[in-house]
Amino acid sequence: MDITGASAIVTGGASGIGASSARLLAAEGAKVVVADLQEEKGSALADEIGGAFCKVDVTNTDDIKNAVEMAKSMGPVRVLVNSAGIGWAQRTVGKDGTFDSAADLDAFKRVIAINLIGTFDCIRLAGTAMSTAEPLQSGERGAIVNIASVAAFDGQIGQASYSASKGGVVGMTLPIARDLAAIGVRVNTVAPGLIDTPIYGEGEGSEAFKANLQKGVLFPQRLGHPDELASVVMECVTNSYLNAETIRVDGGIRMPPK
Repeated sequence: MDITGASAIVTGGASGIGASSARLLAAEGAKVVVADLQEEKGSALADEIGGAFCKVDVTNTDDIKNAVEMAKSMGPVRVLVNSAGIGWAQRTVGKDGTFDSAADLDAFKRVIAINLIGTFDCIRLAGTAMSTAEPLQSGERGAIVNIASVAAFDGQIGQASYSASKGGVVGMTLPIARDLAAIGVRVNTVAPGLIDTPIYGEGEGSEAFKANLQKGVLFPQRLGHPDELASVVMECVTNSYLNAETIRVDGGIRMPPK
């Protein structure tokens, strides 16, 4: 699919996989809306790639609508990359046998709200905009790429909320792809392994944590780079025969229980 002159929305676009994807989309000729809560980073990236920044909390439907309207003003909406997300880890049951020590239910709901419901809200709204665009010669109107995680398949101890949210993204990929086939929109999901992004935090503790994590990667034995994920995102966007798939990009890792 040719995206020259089209508009693209990248949630979580100010950093990590989202930022790398935004740069590649712009390099292919798209006008990119960087949709993120990080105003300073998001605005700087938008200026760098000739796009626009829109402050978006993906749990706020009005914010998503604002991003879609901004994209529509820049060109036909043909691309959505759902990269906004948060991590959370907590054991389901505490050690002291009290109800209060059990997993924080509000935290569980928040992870689901951002990673799963926010992704679906973006799909339904951006997909609506895509449905009104003129189809390309191939009949395509657009492509949607979701960012899940290998935690959808190999969730570790304490990752119930995160794995549930990402598993939900994987699980809805096929039915939504089947649904949106009627309007000429493809839907794929990329499931990253251990990628060096801000989700792991910063500082000495973070670096030590990442060094330990990468021991389980088959080859190359390191954390992945955001650009290595973004290239797969771009393939999902531009390869017109790639549809309804979830692709692991993880160096061959299969996560252990902990």
